[in-house]
Amino acid sequence: MADPFSLIISGVSLLISGTTAWLTLLRKGRVQMTQPTIVCFAREASAENAEVASKVFLRALLYSTSRRGLVVENMFCKLQRGEATQTFSIWAYGDKELVRGSGLFVGAEGVARYHHFLPPSDGGTFEFLPGEYVIQVYASMVGRSHPLLLTEVRLLLSEPQAQALRANEADVWFDWGPDSQRYVPQLLQRPKLALDAAGLERLVLGHRGRSGM
Repeated sequence: MADPFSLIISGVSLLISGTTAWLTLLRKGRVQMTQPTIVCFAREASAENAEVASKVFLRALLYSTSRRGLVVENMFCKLQRGEATQTFSIWAYGDKELVRGSGLFVGAEGVARYHHFLPPSDGGTFEFLPGEYVIQVYASMVGRSHPLLLTEVRLLLSEPQAQALRANEADVWFDWGPDSQRYVPQLLQRPKLALDAAGLERLVLGHRGRSGM
């Protein structure tokens, strides 16, 4: 007759092995996004097109809740101000160099990038007007039929900030304050040139150094 204690130990070991296999190999999990540390409203010309267009970009960490990782097929964001909603469906990402989004593998260790969003070319001209904005960032996942809401951010754009954007004089950066739990806006003057992510980062770091931040 088998020892009951040995049977219990074997059963517990089998349960632990099965749970570990499910957590690491079988469970699909989901992609999540940390609180964006920076959100920016900008208007600039691209390298391919001299026409100035509005855009939104942010920096955050994407990570998978499963060890096997997941593939982001596409990303987009929606801006809502009052009753008006605009979808920014063109996605690019990168740090030193921006590339058009065409799929991104996200593992459990996470991927930190700048994510840039522009409205479609046939969507007309989008103007940043003063008011409260709700930004929702979505990801389309491989193998899933519905987009996944990653984060929702609320920002307040003042009249002077909106005027500076419309005049193409400055970008509006919203820095997340972990102590105050809110976004702090600042206007960043910039040259009338298209900047990649590295150039934008150098600009904001230089601005903070001059202002003593």
